Amino acid sequence: MHPAGLAAAGTPRQRKWPSKRRVPVSQPGMADPHQLFDDTSSAQSRGYGAQRAPGGLGYPTASASPQAAFLGDPVSNMAMAYGSSLAAQGKELVDKNIDRFIPVTKLKYYFAVDTMYVGKKLGLLFFPYLHQDWEVQYQQDTPVAPRFDVNAPDLYIPAMAFITYVLVAGLALGTQDRFSPDLLGLQASSALAWLTLEVLAILLSLYLVTVNTDLTTIDLVAFLGYKYVGMIGGVLMGLLFGKIGYYLVLGWCCVSIFVFMIRTLRLKILAEAAAEGIPVRGARNQLRMYLTMAVAAAQPLLMYWLTFHLVR
Repeated sequence: MHPAGLAAAGTPRQRKWPSKRRVPVSQPGMADPHQLFDDTSSAQSRGYGAQRAPGGLGYPTASASPQAAFLGDPVSNMAMAYGSSLAAQGKELVDKNIDRFIPVTKLKYYFAVDTMYVGKKLGLLFFPYLHQDWEVQYQQDTPVAPRFDVNAPDLYIPAMAFITYVLVAGLALGTQDRFSPDLLGLQASSALAWLTLEVLAILLSLYLVTVNTDLTTIDLVAFLGYKYVGMIGGVLMGLLFGKIGYYLVLGWCCVSIFVFMIRTLRLKILAEAAAEGIPVRGARNQLRMYLTMAVAAAQPLLMYWLTFHLVR
C-alpha cells in the first residue's frame, strides 16, 4: 500500500469549521447597519403612547388637552363672547326684517289647522251645496284660525294637494310607460305657472275695477289651490275606471269648485260693494260680479287642461 495512503488513513482529518465573525450587538436606539429603512413604528408607539413626565423637555402633560388650553386662554374667551354677540345681533336683525320679504306671521295663520278642520274642508269642497253659512268668523277685527272656522282659507290643503297631484301625475305617466323626470318636472312647473298667472290676472283685475277688499294675495293662492283636490280625484278615478270614471268625477268636482268659488268670492268682493253703498245693478257692481264669475269659471277649465292628458 502506498505510504501516502497509509498516512492519510492513519491520520484523522481535521474538520474545518466556518470562521465566526463577531457581529456587534445593536444597542437600544441604534439602527441596524443592514436595514434600508428606519422602523418608526416602535418609536411612534413609545413616543405617542407613553405619557411623558410632567415638565419633561418642555412637553405638555397628557392631561392638558388642546380644548382646555384654548378655553383657558383669555383671548379665545373674548373671541367666543364677541362671536356669540354677533350671532345674537344677526338673528335679531333677521327676525325684524324677514317679514318684509316673507310674511312668516301670516303664514303661520294659514297653517293653523287640525284633522277635524281638514275633514270638514274636504267635505265642503266636494259638497258645497249642503253648506249654508259662508261668513268668516272674526274676533276683535281679526279672523279666527282656520281650525276654528271651516270658511277660513288655509294653505295646508292646497300645498298638500299640489304635492299629491304631482305624485299622482307621475303614477299616471308610469302606468302608461311615459314617465320621465323631465316630464314630471314639466307637469309641476306648468301647474305652478298657471297658478301664478291666475293670481296676477286677478290682482290686476281687482286694481282695474277698483275693488276695496280684504282679499290678500295669500287668500287668492289658497282659494285657487283648492282645485287640486278635484284634479286628484279625477285622475285617480281615471286610473281605476278609465275615461268614464275620469269624466264623471272630474265633472262633479268642477261643478263643486265653481259653486264654492262663487259663494266664497261673492262675500269677499260683492260684500265690500254693498258696504260702500254701491247699487246692486250699478255698472261697477256688475263688473265685480263678472269678475267673480270669471274667476270661478276658470277653475274647471284649468282642472281639465292640467289632467286630460294623464288619462288614456
